[in-house]
Amino acid sequence: MSGNSDAPISGYGGGTTDTVLSVDAVSDEAEALGLSVARETLLKLAGAAPLVQIDGLTAGYGKMEILHQIDLAVGRGQSLCLVGPNGAGKSTILHSIFGFTQIFGGHIKVDGVDVTKQSPSERLRDAGIAYILQDNSVFPDMSVEENLLMGGYLLPDTTLAKEAAERVFERYDRLAQRRTDKAGVLSGGERRLLEISRALIMDPKVLLVDEPSIGLEPRYIDMVFEILGDLKDRDGKTIIMVEQNAKKGLAFADIGYVLVSGRVAMADKGAALLENPDVGRLFLGG
Repeated sequence: MSGNSDAPISGYGGGTTDTVLSVDAVSDEAEALGLSVARETLLKLAGAAPLVQIDGLTAGYGKMEILHQIDLAVGRGQSLCLVGPNGAGKSTILHSIFGFTQIFGGHIKVDGVDVTKQSPSERLRDAGIAYILQDNSVFPDMSVEENLLMGGYLLPDTTLAKEAAERVFERYDRLAQRRTDKAGVLSGGERRLLEISRALIMDPKVLLVDEPSIGLEPRYIDMVFEILGDLKDRDGKTIIMVEQNAKKGLAFADIGYVLVSGRVAMADKGAALLENPDVGRLFLGG
């Protein structure tokens, strides 16, 4: 390989949305359609003052560049769903917002504060960004209550974590009934509720949700989206998610972005993207 060995290497990031066409075929068709999105369009979708704003982000892992000049904007109390083929960089955006990637250029701001150089702990504690991982992130040998308390590990006083846990139990009777049970015996839906609730202990402004429906039975998928919708509508949480079920995710989201090869190829209201024939053909299977 010629050139500077320290330069970022162009590549794809990890994603789990089922591929309708091959990654190369989708990329080629998207390029043929001339798909691109102006920053002004993203800002308009986000409203007057975006809570989370990304400008010109280039990021990846090690020397591998996954995201190429990404812009993003989402308002307070809005939900944004990222869809696209495998390897488009969807999860890499979540990782970048939380501080898990190498940033080669650009800026990430939350509520007007630049968090680009902050650690994940600083982003959780100071900027109010919480990451809800994919399935199986609970501690199976710990009780439901102990799992919740782990969500407050950055709080200055354990009493604050206990008070927050009690608020969770008041809100979700399903967890209150299982508070002394080990998390490993919970159903899939209960585990996902516990994962979401653990993130609430720090009272975050922003929830990064990675594949909320993965591994769940259909009856639990609806429950999880109802919980997320309540957090958005009642509590004003801003939600940025990656969802393998693109139709479900776009139906839930206020805004949808379609990613292709580490770039934002399309952006619109979630409902509008569901009705877009190009999105349906390339990314939704029909």
